[in-house]
Amino acid sequence: MSKAFTKETDGADDEELALPPLPAGGKNYITPEGYARLRDELLDLIDNERPKIVDVVHWAASNGDRSENGDYLYGKKRLREIDRRIRFLTKRLEIAEVVDPSQHAGSDQVYFGATVTYLDDEGVERTITIMGIDEADSRESQVSWISPVARALLKARVGDEVQLPTPGGVRHLEVVEVRYPSPSP
Repeated sequence: MSKAFTKETDGADDEELALPPLPAGGKNYITPEGYARLRDELLDLIDNERPKIVDVVHWAASNGDRSENGDYLYGKKRLREIDRRIRFLTKRLEIAEVVDPSQHAGSDQVYFGATVTYLDDEGVERTITIMGIDEADSRESQVSWISPVARALLKARVGDEVQLPTPGGVRHLEVVEVRYPSPSP
């Protein structure tokens, strides 16, 4: 039978997002700025986005036949997406452990929140910032603290050479510079 003549359940695409895995015994470290971003997104969804969509769904439902009502169907789908994101953000914020990287300002050792410049095997200089799982953004050279490169660099000092195991073999990285944000006054 053609899919055109079957009815999909209302929650067919309502799969729960799995939280990215943490290492055994690991914490969900996050910077104060990252925590604020997640909290602000959650509050915006609860206070602004969700009420707007609820109004659209309520209006669309009052227009009669819901089975062919695009506004109603899209609104219900969008509402499920918003609710799923709210649950995800709520869980992430509950297990978050806020760490202020500025507490290490002036240190030459790599900890969470450090901006690290290193030389790879080919002599190419790269700079990354070690962030929380929920803050990592490769476009901004922000890597998760559980990523292989971050784990190789953690606790190293300026001048240290660390080993980074990769599928293509072990790479050697030399730490050139370690920076932290300045403490807030």
